[in-house]
Amino acid sequence: MTTNDYDVAMTSPRSIRFEDTTLERLTAYAARHAGLSGASAAALLVEEGLRMDEHPAVVFRDGPGGRRAVLIGGPDVWEVIRSLRDARAAEPKMPANGLVGLVQENSGVSEALIRAALDYYGSYPAEVDAAIMDADRTEECLRVARERARDFLGA
Repeated sequence: MTTNDYDVAMTSPRSIRFEDTTLERLTAYAARHAGLSGASAAALLVEEGLRMDEHPAVVFRDGPGGRRAVLIGGPDVWEVIRSLRDARAAEPKMPANGLVGLVQENSGVSEALIRAALDYYGSYPAEVDAAIMDADRTEECLRVARERARDFLGA
């Protein structure tokens, strides 16, 4: 299990000096996240900080599937993008603004957050697509398990 759905690649070593209290917090963060060293935790948090600077409506949170991009006060970015895809599949000729309005009406997510999710997706499509695929696989496994249980009970 990874701690995030994107890769932070180390291309070359860098020397960074941290305040002692910052280093202590970083070490504690790495200890709470299996598989992260202090250096990889620092790289992850810097990457996330830069992404949040680029996309101010997005923050990162831990969850069962690892860290993920979340809209402030809203759902995960992947959830909004999947809703937009589903709406597009159901209404292939609907104009873009209509699609955004449809998702807004059905989800209660504001237009501003939907557009923030679209902007983030524009920058990091592989990450969001991977999260959608993971969710689709998980939902399919649950569906199969429910059917199996229902069949077993003869219901």
